[in-house]
Amino acid sequence: MTEAPFKPLSPLQAAIVQVTPFEQNCTLIWDEATKVGAVIDPGGDLERIEQGIKEMGIKVEKILLTHGHIDHAGGAADLRDRLGVKIEGPHKNDALLLDALERQGATYGISGVRNVTPDRWLDDGDMVMVAGHTFEVFHCPGHSPGSVVFFDRAQRFALVGDVLFRGSIGRTDFPYGDHDALISSIKTKLWPLGDDIAFICGHGPPSQFGQERKTNPFLT
Repeated sequence: MTEAPFKPLSPLQAAIVQVTPFEQNCTLIWDEATKVGAVIDPGGDLERIEQGIKEMGIKVEKILLTHGHIDHAGGAADLRDRLGVKIEGPHKNDALLLDALERQGATYGISGVRNVTPDRWLDDGDMVMVAGHTFEVFHCPGHSPGSVVFFDRAQRFALVGDVLFRGSIGRTDFPYGDHDALISSIKTKLWPLGDDIAFICGHGPPSQFGQERKTNPFLT
């Protein structure tokens, strides 16, 4: 586990636990004062995630999912059972993916994966609370039909899943992928939030919207 190489404004903190053969960034966020927080995209390697929770001393109150791919949601059902918490997200359009996680596991040779249904589907404009911090929900289809982005306006911080990466964007060569929709999601929903927004993505290092808007070859 590594702490994110930037610190959102105190008291919200973030750390990345890299999981699965896909090197996915499962993210822990928590309020520094209360140590209450959430797990975002527990794709697998639950022992590693639980060790990160223990090291940071976090009391997890919920699990958030940005979308339904196996490397992001494959461990969600088991972690929900272990922690006794609820799952929020993604958008209901990813139900076809979450209902097929076991099949995805068989395809990639990953065992122990369970299908999962979240306790709360999210839609564009919804709000999610983590330890008293408000995250706005943006439905950003393209990489998957139900991908969502979580945005903390007060902290100028976003969790973008596989919508956007440093120097790249999410794959759209799946049967349900839509390149034009993904580009539109980024340009119409994320860019207006401001160039100063720091984000953690589903793979690779964090970045800022302004840097990607100016230098990302898929978006310039």
